[in-house]
Amino acid sequence: MASTTTTTMRAIVQDRYGDADVLQVRQIARPEPAATDVLVRVHAAGLDRGTWHVMTGTPYLLRLAFGFRGPRNPVPGRDVAGTVEAVGSGVTKFAVGDEVYGEAPGSFAEYAVAREDKLAHKPANLAFEEAAVVPISALTALDALTTGRVEAGQHVLVIGASGGVGSFAVQLAKAFGAEVTGVASTSKLDLVRALGADHVIDYTRDDFAASGDRYDLIIDIAGNPTLSRLRRALTPTGTVVITGGEDGGGPSGGMNRQFRALALSLFVRQRLTFFVNSVRGSDLERLTALIETGKVTPSLDRTYPLDQVGDAMRHLTTGKARGKIAITGMSA
Repeated sequence: MASTTTTTMRAIVQDRYGDADVLQVRQIARPEPAATDVLVRVHAAGLDRGTWHVMTGTPYLLRLAFGFRGPRNPVPGRDVAGTVEAVGSGVTKFAVGDEVYGEAPGSFAEYAVAREDKLAHKPANLAFEEAAVVPISALTALDALTTGRVEAGQHVLVIGASGGVGSFAVQLAKAFGAEVTGVASTSKLDLVRALGADHVIDYTRDDFAASGDRYDLIIDIAGNPTLSRLRRALTPTGTVVITGGEDGGGPSGGMNRQFRALALSLFVRQRLTFFVNSVRGSDLERLTALIETGKVTPSLDRTYPLDQVGDAMRHLTTGKARGKIAITGMSA
């Protein structure tokens, strides 16, 4: 294992749950990798909706996993892109100096530790800030389409097509040979078309469930259409994959809709389901191949320096982001 003599680093730290004001820049101890870990010198980190949930501690059931009074890991961030600074004694896939991307808890810092199986070599055609916004959102989109059993020739509807997950879902569905319709707001329809969608629906003017069109697969991302509306837009044996529900209230957030969907699936021919996504290096390698051949390109809305993570969070919550947000400026 190789390592520098640096023992501290700049990082974003939160001691309690709350809004963006709980985030502070501090000098803290640099983490060290265990036997199967990789220490990454962070060049950029992606901002995903899950990081916002951990910051706020909502839905409250989330605190069972992350800590009751405040997050057990006080440094937020999951997506990472950077160079390998050091490797544990059991690491075989990466060496010091390799450019990598993947998942590293605590990536809003100069250094972060990642498990070897949560990383892959960075796509050669992407800058660090572009690579940093890929892992969580693109893998969520990939898992959604895999759960939905997407096939070439199917008609796929992506609700929330202009967001982080949706921007990848549109491109991946096209890469798998589907005919894709994207649902977004008026100001983002041009982005959804540029992502490769065959058709677009402006949800501020038109109801996807009332058009008469029927879809083999619906990917519902961070929306809250009722199950009856989703079913009206499905073919008789079609599939809905629910990947979010940001407007859901109560301790479980929007999860009650997912559980009701599973229960309903027991009694109807249509399949309504959801999934728990995970980051796997093998799936990242699959994404790398699609990215390097030009079939998938991250949609980067804007970047913020490390000391402006609070502003990045606020921009995320406005719903105005066109694609993804990256945090940069960790390493000189």
